[in-house]
Amino acid sequence: MRTLGKYLCALFLAVTLVAAAGCASTSKQEGTGEYVDDSVITSKVKAAIFNEPSLKSAEINVETFKGAVQLSGFVSSQAAVNKAVALARAVGGVSSVKNDMRVK
Repeated sequence: MRTLGKYLCALFLAVTLVAAAGCASTSKQEGTGEYVDDSVITSKVKAAIFNEPSLKSAEINVETFKGAVQLSGFVSSQAAVNKAVALARAVGGVSSVKNDMRVK
């Protein structure tokens, strides 16, 4: 009976370690917590852009990976590009902003 208990304990520990490793992040894949954080950052950046009357938020796409925000899409002027980048940088949790927007 003692051997069975040790076996089950070792099995439980192994399963726990595998599960924890499965939720960890890698350089190309986010962990669960990071994905949630990035979703929150993306939502906050989108809200900041949406609330700015000088920007057409429907034409600006926002993606976040590990705190790095990427802005893409089309805007009407360089001033709009600068404004969108500034708004994204002002959001808490943003580590960097990559600008891939184009002036049309």
